[in-house]
Amino acid sequence: MHVQINCVSADTLKAAQVHPEEYKDLMVRVAGYSALFTPLDKALQDDIIARTEHSA
Repeated sequence: MHVQINCVSADTLKAAQVHPEEYKDLMVRVAGYSALFTPLDKALQDDIIARTEHSA
């Protein structure tokens, strides 16, 4: 079993997709490492948002 915890809301992640310039420092956990959210591929961003909404 693999657990990834992000302490950010799905609403914040969606806002970061729309206005990435306002969320340049937003960090998320991705498969065991931390990454800036806005440079990630949109498909990976969508996956992170979906997992965040599912766990809420």
